[in-house]
Amino acid sequence: MNDAEIVGNIDKLVAEEHHLEREHGERDLSAGERERLGQIEVQLDQCWDLLRQRRARRSAGQDPDEGHVRPAEVVEHYQQ
Repeated sequence: MNDAEIVGNIDKLVAEEHHLEREHGERDLSAGERERLGQIEVQLDQCWDLLRQRRARRSAGQDPDEGHVRPAEVVEHYQQ
C-alpha cells in the first residue's frame, strides 16, 4: 500500500466516523455502532502509524515498503 492509498483509507474512515456521529445527533449509538466506532478508531491509528513509518523510512533512506501495520495492542498504547 502506498502513501496515497493510506491517505485515501484514512479519508474513508474519517468520513464513516463523522457519518456515524452526525447521523445520531443527540441519541445514543447502538452497541453495534459503538463497536464500529471503536474499530474505526483503531484502524485510523494503524493507518496513521503506517504512514509515519513510511515517511520516517523514506527520510532515513530506507525502503518505505518495509513498513508494516502494527497490531492494535501496539498502536493503542502510544503516548500522545
